[in-house]
This record gives sequence, structure tokens and C-alpha cells, in this order.
Amino acid sequence: MNLHVETQGSGEPLLLIHGWGMHGGMWGQVAEKLSASFTVHSIDLPGHGYSNLATRNGANKLDEIVLQLAGQFSGQLSEPLTLCGWSLGGQIALRWAQLQPKQIQKLILVATTPRFVQTDNWACAMAAATLQEFSTALLENHALTLRRFLALQVRGSEQERELLATLRTQLFSHGEPNTEALKGGLEILRDTDLRSSLSKVLQPTLLLAGERDTLTPLAAVQYMKDQMHNAQLVTIKGAAHAPFLSHPQIFIQHILSFLHE
Repeated sequence: MNLHVETQGSGEPLLLIHGWGMHGGMWGQVAEKLSASFTVHSIDLPGHGYSNLATRNGANKLDEIVLQLAGQFSGQLSEPLTLCGWSLGGQIALRWAQLQPKQIQKLILVATTPRFVQTDNWACAMAAATLQEFSTALLENHALTLRRFLALQVRGSEQERELLATLRTQLFSHGEPNTEALKGGLEILRDTDLRSSLSKVLQPTLLLAGERDTLTPLAAVQYMKDQMHNAQLVTIKGAAHAPFLSHPQIFIQHILSFLHE
């Protein structure tokens, strides 16, 4: 299956992986500015943007997406990828590094958590009931549900209203996502628990967190740093769940500093 990928720039390959319900175009000026130093690939995940939803092959949903992305780039590149994943995209990047470690050189995990919903031993996450409300509402009006989710992502961020307006403008610029893909993404967020495998990820990793993020709290990102062998954590002050949109300049600076180490 060929997924939609927009490529720009030259240099070492850098793949940008968006979050739930979004598309590769959400990276906007960040992708453009990073392309001055790297070959930047912005992908639309299966069933999102311009990418079709593939038939399921029996693997769990997260692994299936990883295998589709790995297949997309296998044989096309002469060197390993650096992955930059946002939210759900960060979980995809983490799992990719576990399943196909030779394909991945470095990881940049943006507003990423190893487990998105709360359990008895994991409080720094969204309540399971809240995510279930999104799943139920998705069947009634997926466009409205996505707009509600956008509001959660920017809550507490500096210039919250302006950022929300920008996100809403960009939301369907690649077309509307497939409803089945949206349901599958929520199931990944509900079921995925990568805590026990964090110590197996050996690639150099940059954890970029928003100081005011309510969806992936700082405590969750700090846990990741403590469990991973080769990770560093940077907190972006004033940012919520989408720091690359609210604070693009400092976001890019941290990425360049990390990748040029």
C-alpha cells in the first residue's frame, strides 16, 4: 500500500508522523524550515488525509500501522530514518523503533505518553470514560468530535484561541479522515501500553513536552525519560499538546540541536 507522503529538502531523512485525526500537512512551517537541513517526509497515516485505509492483516492496530509505514520506506532509503512523532504518532514511532530497530536512527517524541488512559497504577493520563465519550460521539458526528478534540489539545496554551482557529482551519485541508481509521486510532489510544518496553528502546531520543499539556501530562513524559536508556527531556514553557504549532521557533531549535549532536 502506498501512503501519501510529501517530501521536501535534502540531507538525512526525517519522517514526521501526525496525531489522531490529523494529517501530514499539520506540520506546516515546521516541515518547511526543517527541510533546510534534512530531507523531510510528512506522511498521512492510513485513512487520514490523502492516504487510503488498508485492509487489516490480523496484526493489532498499532503494529499494523507500523508495518505499513516500515514497508513504505523499506528499500527507498539508503540510511536509517529519524522519526518525529506527535501524540499518537509518537506511540507509532516508539513501536516502530521496537519492531524495526535497524530502520530507525533517532526518535523525537512530541507530547507522547506510553499509555494514554488511566489505570489503577497509572494516574497521569486521560480518564478512560472521557475517551469512551469521544468514541461514542464519533459515531454521531465525527467532524464535531474532532473539533472538540482540537480544543483539548490547545487548552491552557499561550494564545489558545488563535491556535485553535489555526488548527480548525487546517483540520480538513487534506480531506476528511476515514471514520474507521478514527475509530481504530481511538482503540489504539485506549489499549496501547508501552511502559514495559521503554527500556528496550536504545535509539537516542528527544522527548519534547508542553508545560501545560493536559492530555499527556509532564509526569508521563518524565516517566518515559526515567525508563529509557538514552533519552533527554525538554519542556516548552507556555505550550500545551501542540508545541510545534504554538512555539515553532523554539521547537525547531531543540530538534536541530538534538539532531546535530
